Amino acid sequence: MRVSYQWLKDYVDVDISPRELAERLTLAGLAVDAVDEPGAGIEKVVTGRILKIEKHPNADKLVVCTVDVGQGEPLQIVTGATNVREGHVVPVALEGAKLAGGLQIKRSKLRGVESRGMLCSGQELGMESKLLTPEMAHGILILADDVAVGLDAREVLGLNDAVLELDLTPNRGDALCITGVARDVAALLNKELKIPHPQFTEGEEKIEDLVKIDIEDPDLCRRYVARLIKGINIGPSPMWLQNRLRSAGIRSINNVVDITNYVMLELGQPLHAFDYDKIKDRHIIVRRAGEGEKIVSLDGVERTLNADMLAITDEAGPVAVAGIMGGLDSEVTEDTVNVLIESAYFHPISIRRTSKALGLRSESSIRFEKGIDINGCLRAADRAVELIQQLAGGTVVSGAIDNFPNPITEKTILLRPRRVNWVLGVEISRQDIIDIMRRLQFRVQEQGEDLLVTIPTFRPDITGEWDLVEEVARLYGFNRIPETLPFGASTQGIRTTEQQLTWDIRDVMTACGFHEVITYSFVHPRVFDLMNLPEDSRFRSAVRLQNPLSEEQSVMRTVLVPSLLEVLQRNLNRRVQKGALFEIARVFYPVEGQPLPEEIPVLAAVAIGNMPKTWNQPSRPMDFFFMKGVAEQLMDSLGVPGVAFTRHQDPSFHPGRCARIEVNGQLLGVVGELHPDVIENYDLGGRAVALKLDLKVLAQVNRPVKQYQGLPKFPMVERDLAVLVKQDVPAAEMLSIIKKAGGNLLKKVDIFDVYQGSQVPEGYKSVAFSMKFQAPDRTLTDEEINDKMQRITNSLTAQTGAVLRK
Repeated sequence: MRVSYQWLKDYVDVDISPRELAERLTLAGLAVDAVDEPGAGIEKVVTGRILKIEKHPNADKLVVCTVDVGQGEPLQIVTGATNVREGHVVPVALEGAKLAGGLQIKRSKLRGVESRGMLCSGQELGMESKLLTPEMAHGILILADDVAVGLDAREVLGLNDAVLELDLTPNRGDALCITGVARDVAALLNKELKIPHPQFTEGEEKIEDLVKIDIEDPDLCRRYVARLIKGINIGPSPMWLQNRLRSAGIRSINNVVDITNYVMLELGQPLHAFDYDKIKDRHIIVRRAGEGEKIVSLDGVERTLNADMLAITDEAGPVAVAGIMGGLDSEVTEDTVNVLIESAYFHPISIRRTSKALGLRSESSIRFEKGIDINGCLRAADRAVELIQQLAGGTVVSGAIDNFPNPITEKTILLRPRRVNWVLGVEISRQDIIDIMRRLQFRVQEQGEDLLVTIPTFRPDITGEWDLVEEVARLYGFNRIPETLPFGASTQGIRTTEQQLTWDIRDVMTACGFHEVITYSFVHPRVFDLMNLPEDSRFRSAVRLQNPLSEEQSVMRTVLVPSLLEVLQRNLNRRVQKGALFEIARVFYPVEGQPLPEEIPVLAAVAIGNMPKTWNQPSRPMDFFFMKGVAEQLMDSLGVPGVAFTRHQDPSFHPGRCARIEVNGQLLGVVGELHPDVIENYDLGGRAVALKLDLKVLAQVNRPVKQYQGLPKFPMVERDLAVLVKQDVPAAEMLSIIKKAGGNLLKKVDIFDVYQGSQVPEGYKSVAFSMKFQAPDRTLTDEEINDKMQRITNSLTAQTGAVLRK
């Protein structure tokens, strides 16, 4: 919400600066994100009238203007603008003037002709072109003919203002208008609130004889007010009205449409103006739209309605989508002479759903969604009629049609002053609390020690005593509430086992060079095909959304890796050729007979390209062994015992470069290189590897508590062993045999070489192991080491057929 400081002062005598006001409002719960001063830095720009235009003697595209700026002798100014004419009033930057962006104007010669200033466009004065009328948006800014010369252009264009940009909470729909903010300002400053009271003259015709209004669905339209004014003149709005709309971020259209927008910004009540003569049989019907019924809205788009949407119709069909946008067939144009003003209350949820379904959100729909003052409909219609009569002429038809089937009464809430002080931890007198309530325009009736507070309908967010306590705190000042230590029983905040596991995983993955990402839980069903999942895969059984934002997000994911691959793909499209990503999130599986799915926490990681090289390490690919190393590092850091990697077949992974991760025989996850088809489906352009872990299973693994062990006193003995073994024997099987045969004296075993070549028989491979032996209570002898080595060799030979390489 953008609030003009100068406009605000029409309703409250504000005696503090805009920035101080912004601070006071923020402390009172109406957060001000920024204070924009559109005319800041602009100096010596005045209004001038072009007296004469002559051709430039030395340039075909330049003209020489004689301009009266109200300072004695007219100025000679050279311009290349093509939209200026003799008699036009324009902004003129004098010698020494400063414009938006810091541009300074000096006396100069253009193609040999002296120029003593510059005619200004809107952009040169810092005005957004999208907020200017078409006539003002291109070329020099043309002002109204009746604007006097020599005036400060900032005042004429409303640039001597400050605009407060409010970031409102969802419950404060009442502050989506100038008077709503003014109400809070008046309460904060303890000033009088001045609300306009419409005054106009009516003709002899009665509206009941000219218009008929029927509400067929009172649940969705609880009130509908109509006013009629005849014989108007459509034209441009006066400058003050254009300036105020522009300060709020709205472009001027014409005087009648601008007035409806002005009243919406002033009072918070959205209005719509119909061309009365285009309403068939002069009969307005408020009903649900028919299934498939169509309307062309004011933006020229044909929209298809459904039975859940509320439409404003005449005898021929829809003339507006209720609360969102009017129809093109009934819009106010330059030929309109009779205008029907609509001021209504539409159900917030209905408007929100319709707006979302049509993909159409307007200033009106935003206000209806948050809830408006149902008792303010007639006042807003009267205010619009008053301004139309002033600015467009015409005769106001006597009376208003006010279809209000079920009037709303104001609610009364019991407020206990002692409860206020107990909750806030302060001592505010009973009279001060009464004063705060009355400053907020709430009526107060004393009932013994308590108060009965009547809440006006413009504050639908006030529903109970706790809301009134908050209002007292806002006006008293949150900054005046003293800091106190909490009392009562206290507990130490700690993370759960699952939370700590997640934090530990994050630490390890980032230490391994991965970046964490967060992706949507909703995916497109095609990800199952992209991941090569068979038709009978359990992962294809997904929860389908009843109201998806789009087909791209229509099911809840059962696998996490596709979301990361989409991130990789986007990065590759932007020439980021390498990346390592991980995400900790939940996947969702439907449970038969249950309304909610089962949620499983999982870890997924993907990598592509090469690791960055350093001064002492060359770049190496992030391949299967890289990702397997990450998985091993993760298991080691988490203290997971009994981890085994075994060959595995998964349709999403390369058939020969994939392993399952098991803990004590239970499947924990999968690591491997992605299947070439998957890589092609995601257009990754090179090998990519992935890791996925079930964190629910991991959390259930019994991880022993780490215990301190003293440094060994006796030396470690290292031995190497190289064997020839058939090519299909897994290395993991050989490591398991070695660890079992080595017993407690074998502290560590690693593979440091795998070789296949001319010196190795066909179908075999040479595998070399490095082993470290150590005893905690003695120095090992050669005999003991040789005995262990022989046991290891014999076990390898017996179980795998391995022989020593000589």
